[in-house]
Amino acid sequence: MIDVLLVDDHKIMRDGLKAILRSHPEYRVAGEAASGHEAVQKAKAMRPQVVVMDLNLPGLGGLEATSEIMRHLPATRVVVLSMYDDDATVMEAMRAGARGFVLKSGSDEDLVQALGTVARGGSYLSPRIAEQFLAHIRKGDVNQVGAVNELDRLSPRERQVMRLVAEGKSSKDVAALLDLGVETVRGYRKSLMKKLGVTNVAALTQLALKLGLTRGLGAASAAAAGGE
Repeated sequence: MIDVLLVDDHKIMRDGLKAILRSHPEYRVAGEAASGHEAVQKAKAMRPQVVVMDLNLPGLGGLEATSEIMRHLPATRVVVLSMYDDDATVMEAMRAGARGFVLKSGSDEDLVQALGTVARGGSYLSPRIAEQFLAHIRKGDVNQVGAVNELDRLSPRERQVMRLVAEGKSSKDVAALLDLGVETVRGYRKSLMKKLGVTNVAALTQLALKLGLTRGLGAASAAAAGGE
């Protein structure tokens, strides 16, 4: 029996996923979460083999939640279930520690196959995503998302802080979401700006958007909220 934690802020989506898994007795829905924070807490308490993770979650986003789950539970496998299929989003999910990426527009069989593959220790990409990456390789365009390579200089925690700051969170907000001290977050912000060659939150936000790191509120909102 494979225990699965379902993470999505829409109950109707979670109910649909439960209905899919109900017809596959090898899977058991061990729990549900509607936010990133709840996902991390329930994963730590339940220790499921697999987490099905949405990306657009209130508060702590799906990528940050994935990274936190992997930090505490490296044996747990995360399968991202998303409407986004762009290269940058897929790459960031894998950077965060996800072992699978399935599109919400895909079939039930696609999700079930992903769960089985990652539970056995493998990795899985939806066919459409896999074909996109193969197309880049065939063209010799392996660095097609060139700007994303700038993120290689950042640690997973720095990417978390960058995403949240770019989404308009203050240092106090980020500290609460990531369970860090406010001064620690301010230190991360200064380090990020130095590494990436930017001098203010608006520029950091523009770069985050360019890298596909966030689909947040935009530079104006972030600059207004990001002073402290």
